[in-house]
Amino acid sequence: MNAANKTVITVETTVLAPVEKIWAFWTTPGHITQWNNASDDWHTPFATNDLRAGGRFNFHMAARDGSVEFDFAGVYDAVKTHEKIAYTIDDGRKVEILFSANGSSTHVTESFEAENLHPIEMQQEGWQAILNNFKKYVESN
Repeated sequence: MNAANKTVITVETTVLAPVEKIWAFWTTPGHITQWNNASDDWHTPFATNDLRAGGRFNFHMAARDGSVEFDFAGVYDAVKTHEKIAYTIDDGRKVEILFSANGSSTHVTESFEAENLHPIEMQQEGWQAILNNFKKYVESN
């Protein structure tokens, strides 16, 4: 990921599941709606995902109390099954996710360009919380 003059934040985890399961849970809208939140007071009521270079995705995120909602959406730049997903969020920031299979576990590394509204630490904590929720969801299903 080349992000000249931009702050790139990386979050990562190792999930105790084979890469095939990780990939399916990461990319299928029915699964995305189950894990894509940083805390229990948020959820993703619906998601669409056209997983191919040039395809669009939209994960509609909302506070459970209805106070705020937004679309986390963008276009895929590259998709290499079971290995890599790269996309550009609608605000122009780049994201890259790498999946490193190791038998019955998979290491997931997600790097993203920071935005300028929130502190770096807050962004890292939020994206890490979502990744941790993904790990918890996959390992319990």
